[in-house]
Amino acid sequence: MVKFSDWFDSSLNASIHAVYSFAFIDEGAKREIRRKTLKAVAIPGYQVPFGSRDMPVARGWGTGGLQLTLSLIGTDDILKVIDQGSDESVNAVNIRQFVERVTSVQTTEDTTRATVIQTRHRIPEEHLKDGQILVFQVPIPEPLRDVEPSERETRRMHAEADYSRMWLFLYEDIVRYREISIGARYPVMVNGRYIMDPSPIPRWDVPRLHQADTLYLFGAGREKRIYAIPPHTRVEPLEFEDHRFRVEDFSGRRCTRCGRDDTYLDELIDDASGTRVYTCSDTSYCAKTEREKAV
Repeated sequence: MVKFSDWFDSSLNASIHAVYSFAFIDEGAKREIRRKTLKAVAIPGYQVPFGSRDMPVARGWGTGGLQLTLSLIGTDDILKVIDQGSDESVNAVNIRQFVERVTSVQTTEDTTRATVIQTRHRIPEEHLKDGQILVFQVPIPEPLRDVEPSERETRRMHAEADYSRMWLFLYEDIVRYREISIGARYPVMVNGRYIMDPSPIPRWDVPRLHQADTLYLFGAGREKRIYAIPPHTRVEPLEFEDHRFRVEDFSGRRCTRCGRDDTYLDELIDDASGTRVYTCSDTSYCAKTEREKAV
């Protein structure tokens, strides 16, 4: 006997594929996005303008990353979507279900199986290998926005590598707080040429951009920008000789679920006791660790 839910889902998928081309976006738009992506890969850290399309999600909710994913994904790919490290958040689930519906590709929560990973503000804890693509959803692609509001002026500053105002901004931060207080969106220098915004990932993830084995793509749909860090590219966080870059310190803390003390941890308040507890931000890696310990 055929269940109504199964019939409805199959009928809806069939109607979607009858109306839209594979992966929702029309082929001309995909070609344009792929051309801009190739330019971004050829000039690491450079922001390439592109014609951002309307998507069935609001701008600011991952349209840039979603367009990159849809333009690159193929029938043989395996997709993983995370939001702040979690596979179960509303944003991650909705995007994963949408891409699965318009492409019929396999999806997974296992980082090692995925060929395309779309992420909002985290890099998975497990080492990413050659052949994988990590697509970032980016809200603000311009790293100089805090020091210069004019888009025309920031374009000139990037063209001339005039980053003195950014260095002054960091120096004033040290004078005020005795250290660089930037948390997420810590600016990095790519290939010794362009200062780049690595999306609002925590400092914990910034060192993993350097000489990575995988391709990092960044898509900002609202700002209409694409940029990239190809594999084996030099990526250095901005720092001074007497004020070095440092990541978040989780010394003495460990995940209450899996017991790991070498991952990026989220701080939570236990409703029963009112005490602070910590769990791995990467829920898939945490669950995998629990399963390995149970064997």
